Amino acid sequence: MPRSGRVVHLTTVHHPYDPRIYHKECTSLQKAGYEVALIAQKAPIEAKENREINHIPVKTYGSRLKRMVLGSMEAYKKAKSLKADVYHFHDPELLPVGWLLKNKNNVVIYDIHEDYITSILQKDYLPKPLKKAIAFAYRYMEKFFARNMELCLAEKYYQDFYPSGTKILNYPTINDKLLNANQGDETPQDELLYTGNVSHVRGALEHAKIPSINHHIKVHFIGKCPRELAEEMNKVAGEHASKLSFKGIDTFVEKEAIEDAYTSKRWLAGIALFPPTEHYKKKELTKFFEYMAAGLPVICSNFPVWEEFIDRYECGITVDPFNETEINDAIEYLRTNPEVAKQMGEKGKQAVKLELNWDSQADKLVSWYDQLLSQGRGRDIDG
Repeated sequence: MPRSGRVVHLTTVHHPYDPRIYHKECTSLQKAGYEVALIAQKAPIEAKENREINHIPVKTYGSRLKRMVLGSMEAYKKAKSLKADVYHFHDPELLPVGWLLKNKNNVVIYDIHEDYITSILQKDYLPKPLKKAIAFAYRYMEKFFARNMELCLAEKYYQDFYPSGTKILNYPTINDKLLNANQGDETPQDELLYTGNVSHVRGALEHAKIPSINHHIKVHFIGKCPRELAEEMNKVAGEHASKLSFKGIDTFVEKEAIEDAYTSKRWLAGIALFPPTEHYKKKELTKFFEYMAAGLPVICSNFPVWEEFIDRYECGITVDPFNETEINDAIEYLRTNPEVAKQMGEKGKQAVKLELNWDSQADKLVSWYDQLLSQGRGRDIDG
């Protein structure tokens, strides 16, 4: 049906072409007929190609404090001038901005990408009492500012904390090139793929050990990785450091480049050997869906939620991320049983085709917007 309505998405933290914000939500809403603008940091020089969404840039700050204060003020002024029907923001530091933008004639949506409370509590560099104090202050601030907002949840388990939230899950956008990849009889190479941001809590050092655990294997990292961390990973790999490959040192890697990586060769598997943290033990990783869409078996940590997911779709192997024998056995099983590996990849691909894809979430997002706007431009700020 034809739609009229001005929608503004805001972020001062995320990359302007963030997959969830730009490629999924903004693009889906614009295709559905909404007039969409995105307020975000200026696009880097290497990302100059034409984009369909109206991108309104805000200044990029090297200082987090300046970004939180000056960046938020600039985002607020630009957002307010657009007089949108829906403001949809993506960073907790923009909670005051969302609160200021809210009135009885519009809808304001807070898109919760992360479990921020758990993230605060697991920061090892902060003393325990300070972590608890910051977490308490954040929860109080969030409740105060978001009380008249709609909540958009990127993960299933976030509803435990936000029962009134609407789940718009971060399933992958898929294309024919990705779905048709890795379908031949070609034997997989002895190469593992990791995509997405590289960090300690995402298993950087556990992944760096793999070439020492199995000397046949090379590991490729396609995603932003701080240079200091890459150097630390090379030290961990030691004499096998040449078997680690990085694309994204200190640089954001766009969705298109990651998709190209999936189809660039016949990978043995996609990996996610994360150490246990409260956040990731509960989270279904977006990279699982992407590996599956590309027909890759998954080798990941044996957290109960992950193990249940992998078993349900029969798409990979779970291991103790600290057990080198289990890791080696999983790699060798896929190396020596290419038909089984292919079956795992195909089962994962079918699950994405039939269920775990963005199309279902895009329909839900658009229907939710339609419903919110049909209710008289959202909730009254006083009611």
